Amino acid sequence: MDKIKRRKLGKVAAGGIAATAVSTTLASPAISQGRQEWRMVTSWPKMFPGGGTAAERFAKNIAEVTGGRLTIKVFAAGELVPAFEAFDAVQRGTADVMHSTPYYWQNKAKILSLYTTVPFGMTNYESVAWLRYGGGQQLWDETYATFGLKGFLAGSTSVQMAGWFNKEIKSAADFKGLKMRIPGFGGEALRKLGATIVNLPVGEIFGALQSGAIDATEWVGPWQDLAAGFYKVTKYYYWPGLHEPATLNEISVNKAKFDSLPKDIQQIFAWACSDEHVQLTAENDASNAGALEVLIKQHNVQLKHLPEDFIKAYGKAWSEVLQELRDSGDALTKKTLDSYYKFQREQMAWTRIGLQEYLNARLVGFRPT
Repeated sequence: MDKIKRRKLGKVAAGGIAATAVSTTLASPAISQGRQEWRMVTSWPKMFPGGGTAAERFAKNIAEVTGGRLTIKVFAAGELVPAFEAFDAVQRGTADVMHSTPYYWQNKAKILSLYTTVPFGMTNYESVAWLRYGGGQQLWDETYATFGLKGFLAGSTSVQMAGWFNKEIKSAADFKGLKMRIPGFGGEALRKLGATIVNLPVGEIFGALQSGAIDATEWVGPWQDLAAGFYKVTKYYYWPGLHEPATLNEISVNKAKFDSLPKDIQQIFAWACSDEHVQLTAENDASNAGALEVLIKQHNVQLKHLPEDFIKAYGKAWSEVLQELRDSGDALTKKTLDSYYKFQREQMAWTRIGLQEYLNARLVGFRPT
C-alpha cells in the first residue's frame, strides 16, 4: 500500500466514525478515547526475513492508516509465547492477533493444513483463487469459528525447496530412518516412506542440524534459508519442493476482538492483510534468485534434483495420507477436501494449456540478454 493510499485511508479512518469510536470507548475498558493497542504473537524470530519483518511492516501500516486508532505491538516467537503456542494465545485472549501459518495447528484440526499447502497441491495463485472465488475462505472461516478465530491470508513463499540434507538422496529408500524437520502433511507423507519426522520452529533448526539431532530440514527457499545459515552445516540442497507448492502465511485474529472493532477499521484490517499478501509474496519471489546464486557461488552449496523414483513414491505416500483423511468421517473435512480438489482439477486443466506450456516454450524459444 503506497503512502498516498495510506493517507487517504487514514483520513477516512480518522474522520468517518467519530460516533462509533465514542460508543466503543464507553463499552470497553480496553479502549482509550477510541484507540486500541493489540498484541501480535508470531512464529518467527524477531525481524527474521519473511515472516518476522512482514509482521512489523503490517503493524506499522495499520497504525499509519488508522491514524493510531488501532496499533499493534509485535512479539517475536518466545517473547510472549513460544512459536507453536501462538494459536492458543490468540484463542484464549492472551494475544489478539498472530502472524503464522495454519499447518502449525493441524493438531487442532488436520484440515487446517490445506490453508497453508499440501503435497502436489495448488500453487500460490491457484490457492488464492480458491480462497477468494472457490469457497475456500468461507470454509476456513467455518473451521476457525469453532476456535473463536478469524483468518486472513498474508503472504506466500510460492513453491519451496525440498530441503537441506547431510547426505545425497539417490532413491526413495534413502528416506528410511532419516530424521527430518518437516511440518504438515508433507511430513506425514514422508513418514510413510520410513522417515522420522520432527517439527521445530525456525529458531531451533540450525542447532538441531549442527548437533546431528536431525539429518535434514526443509524451511522455505533460498532467501530465507540463506538468512537461517543452513549452508554452514550442510551442503546438499534439494529441489523441487513437492511438499509445499504454495505455503500461505496467515494474520489471524481473536474473532470477538475483531468483531468489536468499528466497521471501517475491520475493512482497513482486511485490506492491509491483502496488501501484505502481495508484499510478502513479491518479496520472496524477488529475493530468491539472488540468494540462490549466493548459496551456490559463495557458499559452495550443491544443488540437487530429487530422484524420479522418490517423486513417484512420495506421490503414492501422499495419496495414502489423503485417503485416510477422507475416511476420517468428519463432515467438514470431507466438504473442504471436495472443494479444494474440485478446484485443483479445474485449475490443472487450464494451467497445463496456459502457464505450464508457456514456461516450457519460453525455455525453448527465448533467453533474456
